[in-house]
Amino acid sequence: MTQKLLDAIKKASQHRSGLDQTTEAYRLFNGFYEGFPGLALDRYGHALVILDHGLPEDSEVSFQELAVWACSSELDFDTVLLKQRRAKDPAARNGRLLAGTTLPQQITEDGISYALDLQMNQDAGFYLDTRNLRCWLVDHSDGKKVLNTFAYTGSLGVSAGIGGAVEVVQTDLDQKFLEFALKSWELNELEPSRTRILPGDFFKVTDRLRRQARLFDIVILDPPFFSSTQAGRLDWQNQSTRLINKVRPLVGHGGQLVVINNSLFLSGADFMAELETLCQSEYLSLGEIIPIPEDITGYPDTIVETPPVDPAPFNHPTKIAILNVIRKDQRR
Repeated sequence: MTQKLLDAIKKASQHRSGLDQTTEAYRLFNGFYEGFPGLALDRYGHALVILDHGLPEDSEVSFQELAVWACSSELDFDTVLLKQRRAKDPAARNGRLLAGTTLPQQITEDGISYALDLQMNQDAGFYLDTRNLRCWLVDHSDGKKVLNTFAYTGSLGVSAGIGGAVEVVQTDLDQKFLEFALKSWELNELEPSRTRILPGDFFKVTDRLRRQARLFDIVILDPPFFSSTQAGRLDWQNQSTRLINKVRPLVGHGGQLVVINNSLFLSGADFMAELETLCQSEYLSLGEIIPIPEDITGYPDTIVETPPVDPAPFNHPTKIAILNVIRKDQRR
């Protein structure tokens, strides 16, 4: 491991030193912004997750040396998991242990517990960049009915439950991910009757909810960058308006639509222009922008690289906006 990388990690970790007072899960080092594109290091309790998104072929990074250093340094890790996004072997993409034998099965963030399986998928199954949105949901869900589409492992819906939501519906194509939403619900001793999971295709599930005349106070739209099923095609970079209009009828009068767009090559200005066009009617307005935490974006004196496309007025390519919805029929 080069001294340059070691110095960059040490500098980055110093800025994150206070985060472990409130969360067990955060980005320790973001090489895309902090000097080593293709490399990210995430903390999940006692485990370090090394994310190799495709380091340059001439990179001198030694993952094994990095694992040894992480376990012997003041960072105090006892387990290191390497995930290689571009590996041909699915097991390598999902992660192989470089040190230790036990991975955490849950973490705590702001007093909320979330179930984990760090080797279930090529990512860690828990999105660190939406931490501030989870806080927003805790603060704004009391007494509300919440629909979380593309819920994945359901952390946003669980946050709404902690915030006092009277009903949380979580839907995703893959039921194995939604099972973690139920595990997290149980970990926090939330009333089982207040939540349900709806495995199924986004287009089919939302169509069914519309036919049932279901309305929610908060609807969360967090689709993948791109996917295609027999029921429809998702292209979040080029079809944001279409997807927003797909779920908009499910938001009750005075409710809110949470929109999350993580398209790396969609500029913040272009996305904002699309939202502003939607908000030209009296029935939709921009409420607020939720910023991405600094452990994800990098800190002012650790940032040496910038995103390929300017995310402003957002602070990161993961762009989160809260839209306020007014219904002509005023149904709540």
